[in-house]
Amino acid sequence: MNRFYLLLSILFFFISSISFSQEIRIKIYNAPGKAVIFQLEGEKTSEIDSVIGVNNNFNFSLSNEHTGFYRLQFDNRHWIDFINDGKDIEIKTDYNNILDSLKVIKSGSNKIYYEFIKLNKDYKTKTELLQLILARYPKEDDYYQTTKEKLIRVREDYLYFINVTSQANPNSFIARYVRSAQLPVVGTDIPFDEQITYLKTHALDNVDFYDDELIYSDLFTNKTIEYISYYSNPQLPKELLEKEFMTAVDSILNKAKVNGIVYQHIVEYLIDGFKNYGFDEIIDHIVDNYVIKDDLCLDSKLESSIERRIDQARYFKIGNTVPDIIINDTTGKQIELNKIKADRILILFYASWCPHCQEIVPKISELYNKQKENKTEVFAVSVDTNKTDWINFIKTNKLDWINVSDLQGWYGKAAKEYYLYATPTMFLIDNNMKIIGIPKTIEELKKIIL
Repeated sequence: MNRFYLLLSILFFFISSISFSQEIRIKIYNAPGKAVIFQLEGEKTSEIDSVIGVNNNFNFSLSNEHTGFYRLQFDNRHWIDFINDGKDIEIKTDYNNILDSLKVIKSGSNKIYYEFIKLNKDYKTKTELLQLILARYPKEDDYYQTTKEKLIRVREDYLYFINVTSQANPNSFIARYVRSAQLPVVGTDIPFDEQITYLKTHALDNVDFYDDELIYSDLFTNKTIEYISYYSNPQLPKELLEKEFMTAVDSILNKAKVNGIVYQHIVEYLIDGFKNYGFDEIIDHIVDNYVIKDDLCLDSKLESSIERRIDQARYFKIGNTVPDIIINDTTGKQIELNKIKADRILILFYASWCPHCQEIVPKISELYNKQKENKTEVFAVSVDTNKTDWINFIKTNKLDWINVSDLQGWYGKAAKEYYLYATPTMFLIDNNMKIIGIPKTIEELKKIIL
């Protein structure tokens, strides 16, 4: 019996030592008593657990979680990021100055990570200043050569850290992260005014798009926004700037296609980011040329407007048959789309409160009235919810075509069935209800109906 209890005790000790082998100890002076632990995936965060601090000590384990970046967060302004690789971690810092006062006591990966963060900042500052001097200083002056030699040493020191210091264990998460996350190094032989062109061609050379474990970090999102910044030009009008960004998007996504997980990760980030800045043309470009073509199943957490955009692009293509619309006109009379007698019908979704509609709808009306043979009828579906606003808009702009609305806004039957996500939206159909055109602008519409 004693032998049984002895064996049981040994087994219990063995299991306990495995289950609780990792210790993460983060001491944050002056911190609140509670924090939340998040897993990071680019800019997305997923809550893992919460932890109560005792005397500014936050002790926990993540031994059952995957390798990658995690965050101990107190509020929207105070948090600490760290790499979990299954090994013990000990970090100390101050709540009021987390990054500058941070010290990694234990964890080789986190020591390298925070040294890399500081080195990147210093390298970027120094090289930008030194390059500025070289771009403007007379080459025949001794100081020019001194500055150039200093720039070369700064680059050499940076690359030594990237290729040697951080690579003691080249297969580790942190080593792979550093290799891919390194800033692009531009040689001194490349003139200052040609460096952007060089970066557009070579800035992604060191990024390992095959390594899908790196999605559990900020690597791919940081590299994406860094690369897109090379195409940014605030002096360009929005239309031209969107075209520049599309070129950047194509470069990134064509490289990312080597790994489906990384590819989807970056697609979702791009859609979410450009949505926030109102670059609808770029989102359409991504949806049409990548999401639809490669049949990507994106994160269900994307907003409904993005989901509708994707579904509309997927199901409303040239040659497809559109759903019938049965809806009331301004007098309350029921109108049925498939019973309208016309060679072609322009289905126009709009709203009286939409600024772009206020600009484009009168221009469509002008085109409609200019038709020589009246072959195209307009079936204008308003997504207004206020009947007075809708009627006033029709009267003000003298819209002498078929005006209909269920006054249910985005929740109306037609809006849902057509996956409406923006106004104005237009579909040109033939008398068999098949799509023959999807004009986006007034110029595209002119080519179709005049």
